[in-house]
Amino acid sequence: MQKLSAQPATQSTLSRQPFLSALPILSALQWRYAVHRFSDEQLPANDVEALIEATRLSASAYGLQPYRVLQVDTREIRERLLPHAKGQDKIVYCSHLLVLAAETEPGDHTVARYMSLLAAARALTSDVRTGITRHMQSVLAGMTPAERAHWAREQVFIALGTLLAAAAGMHIDSCPMTGFDAAGVDQVLGLNAQGLSATALCALGRRHPEDDTALHAKVRLPTDAFVQVV
Repeated sequence: MQKLSAQPATQSTLSRQPFLSALPILSALQWRYAVHRFSDEQLPANDVEALIEATRLSASAYGLQPYRVLQVDTREIRERLLPHAKGQDKIVYCSHLLVLAAETEPGDHTVARYMSLLAAARALTSDVRTGITRHMQSVLAGMTPAERAHWAREQVFIALGTLLAAAAGMHIDSCPMTGFDAAGVDQVLGLNAQGLSATALCALGRRHPEDDTALHAKVRLPTDAFVQVV
């Protein structure tokens, strides 16, 4: 394979930044940060429903969505999750807690579920449906079970990114978490029996006025180091 010669972003690329900065999403992403301390304010239920809908509409490979979202409202369950959250008590004290859980054994049943939805949504010939089915099945069959599970977790992170961007766009605070004991969370939520495993947690709410983290300058790679034009 020919090796591409990576170069820093060109001036023409960088010159687009003033235009991009006018986009509302960039302002929202500048505003957001990983909240350390949430206030006691509860988010309106319709705001949370909108965020879950945004997550449901997220991109995923082939649209297969090998994951689910659990909204954990019960205080007693959150407290049972706390020992598995490695000290991140915001899972108890945030307004809303979402758990994004990946399918542990995605396979033909994942494809069959998608094809059933596709058949209901689009008028496709039998030959086309068969071709799509065989292609997706062959892609998944080409992976080991561990690779398929890893692939499912990758799709979770795409959905998590959509969730965080949507929350920022609505000026709702969030904190994504991946540093937790997944086996413990799975046990508390009974995820194993559903063929799922917790992959990411996301606390939602309003930042506490005394959360000093909000005052920290955002630290990101400079654009000319982050992007390469090849």
